[in-house]
Amino acid sequence: MSQRYDIAIVGTGPAGLSAALNAKIRNKNFIIFGNNELSNKLVKAEKVNNYLGFYGKSGSEIRDEFKSHLKAMDITITEEKINNIYSMGNYFALMVNEKIYEATSIILATGVSFGKPFKGEEKFLGRGVGYCATCDAPLYKNKIVTIIAYDKKEEDEVNFIATVASKVYYLPMYKEKADVVSSIEIINDVPLEIIGDENVTKLILKNGEIITNGIFILRDSVSPGQLVPGLMMDKNHVQVDKKMRTNLDGCFAAGDIVGVPYQYIKSAGEGNIAALSAVAFVDEQKKKAILDFNIKHIN
Repeated sequence: MSQRYDIAIVGTGPAGLSAALNAKIRNKNFIIFGNNELSNKLVKAEKVNNYLGFYGKSGSEIRDEFKSHLKAMDITITEEKINNIYSMGNYFALMVNEKIYEATSIILATGVSFGKPFKGEEKFLGRGVGYCATCDAPLYKNKIVTIIAYDKKEEDEVNFIATVASKVYYLPMYKEKADVVSSIEIINDVPLEIIGDENVTKLILKNGEIITNGIFILRDSVSPGQLVPGLMMDKNHVQVDKKMRTNLDGCFAAGDIVGVPYQYIKSAGEGNIAALSAVAFVDEQKKKAILDFNIKHIN
């Protein structure tokens, strides 16, 4: 994309929304990626009694309050799925299919809804295993591709791959009936393990196996360690300090993604801290850039 944001926020739960509010208040140029329905986890909560000011309200009622707050502050959500984030030195590149967004700092607030990796998934990541079929499609021209998807909305991506690959096997892991082009072979089975040598060669199923050159796993969200290469993890959680800083300069994290307790009010507080830390980081980077510019032109 042409512009570089001060802050990119990934996630629209309480942590991500809180970060967005504070980025807005501090007049930063930011973008927040997520879902206009905000948080599926929040909506499913029957009653929330431990969030100050919302006693006895359902998760959906709190969600509606959040949406009203965003509207009042003119904050819009970009409904695009981030596939990978790469540290480029003085900025981050956020990959969205064929597009790239740039930001000086990032705040990860994706929650912990990502599933446990399949056996062999992490071993073959980048060697036949991927999370963005559209991004890597050219690599699989006239090859065999297997796609595992957890949401019906991924079907457009699946259909696109069918125009490139010689053969596509599709494992829909959702309840709705799959509706894809006729050339795609639908497999109703359970994936267990990914195997290969230098690269992926086979997907083992509960009731069989598929010989394949590539496997795309399309989850609602992926592990932050897979999303951001080089990010330091503690099991399934991102390691942060009290200012929500990760081991990568300019990368912050907040909410369930950084550990227990998994509570909405705790997540909102951490989102606030992460935003303030990101603001301070961005301001410091701008000061350094001005200083470097002045020194260069004085000399």
